[in-house]
Amino acid sequence: MPSLLLADRKLRLPSHFPNLDSFRNWAKSDAYPESGSFAYLAGDFYMDFSREKAFSHNRVKTRSTTVLDTICTSEDLGYFFSDRMLLSNPEVDLSCEPDGMFVSFESLDRDAIRLIESSDGDYIELVGTPDMVLEIVSTSSVEKDYETLRELYARAGISEYWLVDARGDEVRFDILRLTAQGYSKTRRQAGGWLRSNVFGRSFRLTQQADRLGHPQFTLEVRM
Repeated sequence: MPSLLLADRKLRLPSHFPNLDSFRNWAKSDAYPESGSFAYLAGDFYMDFSREKAFSHNRVKTRSTTVLDTICTSEDLGYFFSDRMLLSNPEVDLSCEPDGMFVSFESLDRDAIRLIESSDGDYIELVGTPDMVLEIVSTSSVEKDYETLRELYARAGISEYWLVDARGDEVRFDILRLTAQGYSKTRRQAGGWLRSNVFGRSFRLTQQADRLGHPQFTLEVRM
């Protein structure tokens, strides 16, 4: 397979993939890079080597995933996976690594999604339809997150798409709910709360300044 040599990074990447399976095989191989973001999006190969921003991406992702993982674990709902976990859905020609995703035990029981075992006995990929996905928007991922993934996640039948954009002075947080026409924004309740049917709770993402003046994010939860 032809390769694209990125001299400044000393990485050799396939320059194209003839189909989804070829991308998935590469993504699960030892040749897959340990850094960078890669995806197969309905025939298009996406790659992004931009550095993750500390507050507008990493911290808001960490704060959000911590809360959601705690809910999933304490309520015995299923698994919350953070970034670098491969999600593939052959029905819509998609393979990517969401910033976060929730897979309920119920979805696993009815084979809506499957865990794919690796050679060492652990698991390396999820195939099918998770209950929700989370994406944190960065400057280099605007079109992918707002448009491409919105369409593909909807076609994959994912019940909720959580989209966070913390690049501006105020954090933007939406829960997109799947309808027959695709995703629709959940209507905000008084105080800015958003109801999640997947988790059976309402959420609000707020931003304040910490003691050093940097953004501090809080994902609030109420029944």
